[in-house]
Amino acid sequence: MRNLSFLMVLFFALSTRVYGQNGYDPHLKYAVTKLDGTVYIGNILNDDGREILMSTENLGNIYIPKSQIRSIKPVDEKDVKRGVYVGENIFTTRYQFTTNSFPIKKGDNYAVLNLYGPEVHFSVANNFSVGVMSTWIASPIALALKYTIPTSNDNLNFGVGTLLGSSGYLNQAKGYGGLHWGMATYGDRFNNVTASVGYGYFNIGDGGSDRMIPTGTYNAIQDEWGNSYMKLPDNVAYGSGTSTAPIFGLSGMFAVGERTTFIVDIMGVLGEQKRYYQTATYDGQSIYSSTVVTISEPVEYRSTSQNLIVMPALRFQRKDTRAVQVSLAGIIGRSSVRESSVFHPNPGQLNKNSYSFPVPQVSWFFKL
Repeated sequence: MRNLSFLMVLFFALSTRVYGQNGYDPHLKYAVTKLDGTVYIGNILNDDGREILMSTENLGNIYIPKSQIRSIKPVDEKDVKRGVYVGENIFTTRYQFTTNSFPIKKGDNYAVLNLYGPEVHFSVANNFSVGVMSTWIASPIALALKYTIPTSNDNLNFGVGTLLGSSGYLNQAKGYGGLHWGMATYGDRFNNVTASVGYGYFNIGDGGSDRMIPTGTYNAIQDEWGNSYMKLPDNVAYGSGTSTAPIFGLSGMFAVGERTTFIVDIMGVLGEQKRYYQTATYDGQSIYSSTVVTISEPVEYRSTSQNLIVMPALRFQRKDTRAVQVSLAGIIGRSSVRESSVFHPNPGQLNKNSYSFPVPQVSWFFKL
């Protein structure tokens, strides 16, 4: 009996040393999340039922009333960077426009308010998320899907994603498009680089060659003032087909402070679009002096463009439930487009243009 009592006392002593009188392991770090979204990382020294005493790396010992605490979770050392908990930070899965191969934990959701419109993303499984993106007028609208593929190396992850879009009520929902890509991410959630390759397409829904003027000869008619002019069956002398583009991306994020992250998002877009043009031959000197006009067969050609989109940004995050991101994005590109109107002096003429312009953005992230 004496030996049994000794073993019970020894067990109690070991339990007290390992877990403390408050039930928390003093050798583990915990993430304490307050109701306002503030997260503290450290060891829990005491819990008297009304408040807890924490030992934090940045603030030292602090008391937190339990009435202000949303959750208390143990964390791994690898999930804490410079005193900031990043293990389940869902915003670290995004750059400016593109994403990386880190998953969103099942049940975690987030929303983004951009200058051009809102988006919301839901994690339906640990490696699979579903989202909706749109503009402030609710058109166009796109469905976003993302699936991540972890590996045995914590610093190497893969993923695939897709965007399926519609023009919505614009153009009676005749327009459609999509973007499908694969990606590889190296690094952790705090510092990482992602390389991606994808393929995009878009059709404005104007019917393409079906909207061209039927080939043939047409007679002029008189207007109410007695002037002769050409009345064609369809005043649309232009049609476009599907635009396609292979897309290459290189993105990364790097911590520049405890609550500030530098983000760079770079995309190369090699666009190509089917277009159609026709020629118009008049029997007079101009459209007003002619009595007949002959419309040629549609001619198909492809216009091309090469675009470089650079999106450097800074993300400021004081709480794990919200962040704001400012991007000084810009586009540099050039295009080769042929004149498509039958009324142009040289239909089919190749026009080459170079352009560049800024596209600054501000985005607000919210954990739902």
